[in-house]
Amino acid sequence: QVQLVESGGGLVQAGGSLRLSCAASGRRFYTYTMAWFRQAPGKEREFVAAIGWNPGVSDYANSVKDRFTISREYAKNTVYLQMNNLKPEDTAVYYCAVRTTPGSYYGPYDYWGQGTQVTVSS
Repeated sequence: QVQLVESGGGLVQAGGSLRLSCAASGRRFYTYTMAWFRQAPGKEREFVAAIGWNPGVSDYANSVKDRFTISREYAKNTVYLQMNNLKPEDTAVYYCAVRTTPGSYYGPYDYWGQGTQVTVSS
C-alpha cells in the first residue's frame, strides 16, 4: 500500500516562511516525479511545483516562482516544499502527489496525500 504523508503546514504571517514535507512509503520513488498541488476554498486544485527523478529538473507555477523551492531527499523517500515570502493568496490545503510514469509535470498523478493546511495572515 502506497502512502504519502504531508506535514509542516500551519499559520504564518505574510512575508514568513514554511517548509512542507511529504514522506512516501510502500515503494521506492526515486525514479518518479513528485509534486505539490494546492486547493484554496471555493477554487479548483492547482499545480504548484514538481521535481523529476533528476533533482535538477523542476517546474513551478508562475505564482510561486522565485518564492518556493521544491527538493527531494532520496534516502528518506521525501519531497519538500520550501515556501518563502508567503502571501495571503497562498492560503490553501497543500497536497503531495507522485507520478509513476513519464509524462507532464502537470498530471495526472497516481498517488495523493491527505493534505496539510497552510494559512497566511495579512
